Amino acid sequence: MLTLPNLLTLSRIFAMPILCALLWRPGPADYAVAFVLYLIVAATDYFDGYLARAQGTVSKLGIFLDPIADKIMVGTVIVMLVFTRVLDGLPVIAGLIIVLREITVSGLREFLATLRVSIPVSQLAKWKTTFQLVALGALILAGALPATPAIGWIGLFCLWMAAGLTLITGWDYLRVGLKHMD
Repeated sequence: MLTLPNLLTLSRIFAMPILCALLWRPGPADYAVAFVLYLIVAATDYFDGYLARAQGTVSKLGIFLDPIADKIMVGTVIVMLVFTRVLDGLPVIAGLIIVLREITVSGLREFLATLRVSIPVSQLAKWKTTFQLVALGALILAGALPATPAIGWIGLFCLWMAAGLTLITGWDYLRVGLKHMD
């Protein structure tokens, strides 16, 4: 049950209070440490699944926890970036789009699971995740390097790209899900 892949997934969840604490204090050193922690946590998102498949240890616990850990990580970082005003004004809407889609798709997947209907992750959704992870990492790094505004601009660009792909993939999932509703 507690295989290495599952421990990596759990570490992603347990790292979020530490990441929150680091982002709570808006000093460049705290943001630098938060960025390193974010990189480690984001890497576990890849390695937990890779190791589970490579070792043949894919488990129900891992299948259950992985998407939850992803959403906790993304939601936590977006909330903290809004709280610290790294995301301010119009970019807050991009963050909100991402969080609302995550909640909606989670609920949709849960509903469809009761019908034994699975929605596979699309290639476009993988691109969404990539833009999202890069955006959040760049926005954290921008707090560590305030004299380098280009990093923040890259983060905002990737955030808006992720929000756009979020709308497209969210609609795709919802359209498929609606076919199974009365």
